[in-house]
Amino acid sequence: MITYVYTAKNRQTGEVVKANVKAESTQAAAKLLAERGLFAVSIVPEDKSNILSRLGFGGRITLKDRVIFTRQLSTLINAGLPLTRALRSAEEQLSNKKFKSVIAEVIASVEGGSTLSDAFSKHPKVFNEIYIALVAAGETSGTLDKALLRLANQQEKDAAIISKIRSALVYPVIVLVVIGLVVGFMLVTVVPQVQKLYKDLHKDLPIYTQLLVWGKDFLLGYWWAALIALGILGYLGSKVLATERVRLELDRMRLKIPVFGVLFQKVYMARFSRTMNTLLASGIPMLQAMETTQRAVSNRVIASEIGESIKDVRGGKELSKALQRRPHFHPLVAQMAGVGEESGAIDDMLDRCARYFEDDVDEAVKNLSTTLEPVMMVVLGVIVALVLVAVLGPVYSLVGAGDIGSSTPAPGGN
Repeated sequence: MITYVYTAKNRQTGEVVKANVKAESTQAAAKLLAERGLFAVSIVPEDKSNILSRLGFGGRITLKDRVIFTRQLSTLINAGLPLTRALRSAEEQLSNKKFKSVIAEVIASVEGGSTLSDAFSKHPKVFNEIYIALVAAGETSGTLDKALLRLANQQEKDAAIISKIRSALVYPVIVLVVIGLVVGFMLVTVVPQVQKLYKDLHKDLPIYTQLLVWGKDFLLGYWWAALIALGILGYLGSKVLATERVRLELDRMRLKIPVFGVLFQKVYMARFSRTMNTLLASGIPMLQAMETTQRAVSNRVIASEIGESIKDVRGGKELSKALQRRPHFHPLVAQMAGVGEESGAIDDMLDRCARYFEDDVDEAVKNLSTTLEPVMMVVLGVIVALVLVAVLGPVYSLVGAGDIGSSTPAPGGN
């Protein structure tokens, strides 16, 4: 099917509409617009730059893009604008061309009679299940603007947690890059000089220095083979990682990593509590909220335990009782859920629980950054020291043995 850009007039209101439509031909596009109550003024094929954008070469839609769009749409609907006008106004304020193209299709679907949640569901790579579920709940309850505002707030909090964790990992990555550059520089510049010196003196290199020489020779002489091997390993690794069993084991290992395992658990508890709070506050039933949250936690072990809790809740148990039996759920989650069940404000208690874990993650990331800096400096120092010993140690050995000095004639000799 071909994507066409059209300009049309609404037959009832006279409003001019500009958007995209997919059809087999121009005639088919015009017929489709007529069925939607639109009179086509112009229909032209979409240009190649937009097509490339749709194929993924025009940038990506970030979480920040979605947050800005969601918040603007909430504000416009709350101000009393009709849905199509609010969507069009929000689209005009977007700077991401790929996102603008997606919203143009959403507008076309809404003008064709689809609900907003159905229009969003046609773009699962942009709008996830939580987004669609909350929009659908807002449409049903007549509080779409509030549902969108909750969505924007939740997305901002998720983005904040992800950003903090990434920031904590930036320093170790920089140190590892520096280590790689230092080792590479020594291999390319210093090691060959030491190798030549030993060759001239007809001496055998120490084994640890010989290992560096072999590594240097392999990288310089067979770099293409190394790249091919990395490519093959990467391909096979991606296939292995794509299996459900391996992913489950990796998610289980992630929760057991020293120091980081506790941090990841807190992140998942914050995400569970925040998502449940947002869904329940929007009027979504408990079981549906749990099923949606199960697909949002991004860890198969936690998701499996949520699935077991869903069975318990479906069987008549309270959420707090169902969560108490799960080994990877922090006891505070079940306790706060229990308080909420007793007071009739479970969404509020889950909000407090989410804020507690979000603050705890923030503090843990700060402490992690403080701890990692000296540790990585020690690692850097040890690796550089080992390389220096392997490179300069043989030179000092030759000097100590008098091999280098013996090559110089003695004063007054014949």
